[in-house]
Amino acid sequence: MLIDAEPLQALVRDIFQAEGCSEAESERIALYLVRANLTGHDSHGVIRVPRYVQWLRDGEFVANQSAEIVSETESTAVVDGRYGFGQSIGPEAVRIGLEKAEKSGVAVVALRHSAHLGRIGEWAEMAAEAGIVSVHFVNVAGSQLVAPFGGVDRRLSTAPFAVGFPMPGRDPVILDFATSAVAEGKVLVAARGGKPLPSGSLIEPDGTLSADPHTLYGPYGEGEAPDYRKGSGAIRAFGEHKGSGLALMCELLAGAFTGSGCAGPGVPRFCNGMLSIYMKPAFFGPPEAYAAEAQRYIAFFKSSRPATAGGEVLVPGEPERRMREKRLREGVPLSDDAWAAICATARSAGVDPSRYPIRSDAA
Repeated sequence: MLIDAEPLQALVRDIFQAEGCSEAESERIALYLVRANLTGHDSHGVIRVPRYVQWLRDGEFVANQSAEIVSETESTAVVDGRYGFGQSIGPEAVRIGLEKAEKSGVAVVALRHSAHLGRIGEWAEMAAEAGIVSVHFVNVAGSQLVAPFGGVDRRLSTAPFAVGFPMPGRDPVILDFATSAVAEGKVLVAARGGKPLPSGSLIEPDGTLSADPHTLYGPYGEGEAPDYRKGSGAIRAFGEHKGSGLALMCELLAGAFTGSGCAGPGVPRFCNGMLSIYMKPAFFGPPEAYAAEAQRYIAFFKSSRPATAGGEVLVPGEPERRMREKRLREGVPLSDDAWAAICATARSAGVDPSRYPIRSDAA
């Protein structure tokens, strides 16, 4: 089914407001979740609503928190999210980094104890809009989902990584991916009847490769929320040893270095850590010089002959921008199962989903 973004965002906002989030925070949660869907990152979109609500009710997420600066210098800050929603904590941490980079040229922000930060590309885009280059290493404490290269046991979180590179006069380059073969949310989407997983993206305890969500979630019935703690298999790291190594560095930099905690036993509470580096181009040379060279190189990069007839070489960020335009025009695709789960969550919060002018054309 296809659902218009505006009423979908209103429904999500009202669900979280009914659950005790402020109007402003509810607006932010809804905005960023729907924006993830619009860019094609359905794994970090509204399919997360039932899980977010359950974690809020269980006390894993805390409503209406603000980022707390634990320590700082002119160019560094350690920030504690106090388990507040990442849609509130994330932009606050980025703003701290942007303000310091504007004054000092370079800033490093160590964020710890944030609830789910959502699509990390949002924070790279936010920095790029301010003309700041940014690099983000992220991990998930209290999460074990991914097997390292050469192993079958879960030892890593999905450990996202993102880079934002502003391009004066044109769209920025935004690189944003999980270091796992697929984000856990994509397994959730597949389990909810959405897009199937790529072949071999999961691994069974005996080393057999799989694309069946039950590998990660174990048995689950219709209408039952899949729980990754019940499965015996794991997600694979992308790129064999290279993705596994980058994931390890995300755990060390975003988990151990920030004080947020790494994946694995002994960390009972789910949270994101993020180590972010912000750089103002003007401190490194004339902005027009770097912009001209970057534009020249991107044109050269894209001039490579397509590998398939009618194909095209794209730079990171282009697929998301095109998808946003398409979905704003045509609607956000959701499987019937995912929509049913959101509606059930809405009703449990005292929100009637039938009050919203949702369009439900066949996808």
